[in-house]
Amino acid sequence: MFSKILIANRGEIALRVICACKELGIKTVAVYSEADRNSLHVRFADEAICIGPAKSARSYLDIPSVISAAEITNVNAIHPGYGFLSENADFAEVCELSRIKFIGPRPEITRMMGLKQEARTAMKAHGVPTLPGSEGIIASEEEALEVAGKIGYPVIIKASAGGGGRGMRVVQTAEELPPLLKQAQAEAGAAFAVPDVYIEKYIGAPRHIEFQVLADEHGSVKVIGERECSLQRRHQKIIEEAPSPVMTPELRARTIATLEKALSSIGYTNAGTVEFLMDEQQNLYFIEVNARIQVEHPVTEMVSGIDLVKSQILIAAGAKLVDILPDPIPMRGHAIECRINAEHPETFAPSPGRITGWNVPGGIGVRVDTAAYTDGVIPPYYDSLVAKLIVHAPDRTEAIARMQRALDTFIVEGIHTIIPLHKRLLNTPEFRTAQFDTNFVGRFLADAKAAAGGAH
Repeated sequence: MFSKILIANRGEIALRVICACKELGIKTVAVYSEADRNSLHVRFADEAICIGPAKSARSYLDIPSVISAAEITNVNAIHPGYGFLSENADFAEVCELSRIKFIGPRPEITRMMGLKQEARTAMKAHGVPTLPGSEGIIASEEEALEVAGKIGYPVIIKASAGGGGRGMRVVQTAEELPPLLKQAQAEAGAAFAVPDVYIEKYIGAPRHIEFQVLADEHGSVKVIGERECSLQRRHQKIIEEAPSPVMTPELRARTIATLEKALSSIGYTNAGTVEFLMDEQQNLYFIEVNARIQVEHPVTEMVSGIDLVKSQILIAAGAKLVDILPDPIPMRGHAIECRINAEHPETFAPSPGRITGWNVPGGIGVRVDTAAYTDGVIPPYYDSLVAKLIVHAPDRTEAIARMQRALDTFIVEGIHTIIPLHKRLLNTPEFRTAQFDTNFVGRFLADAKAAAGGAH
């Protein structure tokens, strides 16, 4: 087992890793930017080192600074959390060269999964269903037109190295394709330094469903159920739940068996999430693999009883899944997570600043993952996530009721949050009956805006 781990991250996920380490008896090192000097992850770690100024490019993304901090404090391993360097294969390689264990997949697997088209090809070769599309990177406008013509419009152009909706364009006709192709390539190049794109068949009203994976370094892979992540705004998830309310036992079992075989074949290790789109006929199509812990991992923890972060650490230390996971894994009840972001609930303008009032909900079946506190400052330099509110109950109906009462007692003053939006979404008939897709939040906001405009 490791004696000391450095957490190459900040905020609630850094605190989450520190908590897991404390339970495992492992010392921790926090790294922080000048803007995070008074953060809770700095306070609760055993050691803390400032690695640079506020801007992440000169602190949390600065590989030499992170490695220097690890060497100075003599750590055995680095946990990257999510975001920042978590899916950076070069960083994982530097960790290896520095004889520091990277808590995540091996660099070559992370690199493959980061190139979406390569990941798609690898998963397709092992029987995972994929959308019809290009066999590789689109090399020319002529090739793009040929591929789109074969699979039929509408199609979607995606950045091979991308995510978060950047480098992505939906194309309805052949006439639209050339200019949108150039736009997607330019945006991908600017966002990811790689202009490569590929083309897939576009599903207009999909659900977004993902499967949680744990894989040890001895060839064993376990899929721990699925999550429903269709409640999104501009490709950013805001509400997640487990299990998916539309997943059938047959489809779940078939998908899990396929994924466990495929991921074992390609040599996947540690934690990961395999993301799918589901069409209106309940067919699943592979999108990508996120080679890290996910923001929404707590809903899986709540229904499975498995500490995914502790599992990551144990796997990296050489443990076998058979020794750390129950068999079978008991999946119980229903869990929902609301992401509490520091944004205006109607305009979505960022709302950094000092928290002047703070009360988190509690009671049975309620969990809050956060690094915020009264008088704490939400800086303008990073992701707007302030807290994750998670509830667990015997069934979905009770979980919704529990989330509503938890949101009612969650007080954040001094900054705006999207708590009012969560309350409104949970009250919709579409959410209550699980009749939604990835476009639902956009339609809901557009309807609300139109209604407000008509009221004047």
